[in-house]
Amino acid sequence: MVLKSLLLQGFKSFPDKTEIRFLGGVTAIVGPNGSGKSNISDALRWVLGEQSSRSLRGAKMEDVIFSGTQRRAPLGFAEVSLILDNTTGLFTSAHTEIMVTRRYYRSGESEYYLNKQKCRLKDIHELF
Repeated sequence: MVLKSLLLQGFKSFPDKTEIRFLGGVTAIVGPNGSGKSNISDALRWVLGEQSSRSLRGAKMEDVIFSGTQRRAPLGFAEVSLILDNTTGLFTSAHTEIMVTRRYYRSGESEYYLNKQKCRLKDIHELF
């Protein structure tokens, strides 16, 4: 399985739409303390269906949503998309790319998407 990219918006310390591309080989994420490195691994776990907020270093699931700063207002949702390369046909899909997306709103609603089509968490678990 080859990771192509990770798209984050409103997830923890990523209020703006952010894309992290995995270009093959070894990818290293470096930065000073507090720059959000651990939030990237949390985002990967979360988009794949992690249900425990404690596993994501939070007290409640709402903690994954950007909570604001002195200069920025809090956001109303968090969204993470994981794009995987499927050119080898590892996944039972006609698509050469698989996009798994999870969106969570402050209201507590959660949505899952597979290739931009609304689905259930069970569908994502079955894919993997």
